[in-house]
Amino acid sequence: MQTNQVSVPEKRRRFPTATYLVVLGLIGLVALAPLLSVFIAGGIASATGCTVDEGSSHPCVIAGTDWGETLYTMFVMGWFMFLTIPLGAIASMAWLMTLIVHRARWKSGLAAVAPTPTNAPIGSSK
Repeated sequence: MQTNQVSVPEKRRRFPTATYLVVLGLIGLVALAPLLSVFIAGGIASATGCTVDEGSSHPCVIAGTDWGETLYTMFVMGWFMFLTIPLGAIASMAWLMTLIVHRARWKSGLAAVAPTPTNAPIGSSK
């Protein structure tokens, strides 16, 4: 004998937009980190009257400490852009495809919670 169970519809969770935006922000930050390093090094050198270029390290004394080597390293890190920006573009495309698929599945209800014994279709195996 089979009893009819009335299943209460579960409250559907919101789409994780914030999570997707955080991941996109991290992808962008990693991709643009070398560029930020160049801007920071150039800004510090400009503000303190120092010279910074990718050819060699120049002395740059700030508050009694020579920061020339550090600024040179930060400035040369800009060359990593040739790697991080294309990888960031690829990661952004993968992010977008994941977002589109997830959003479409979520909208159609396929990404909902797996059926439990209380809301499983009648006749399904347990």
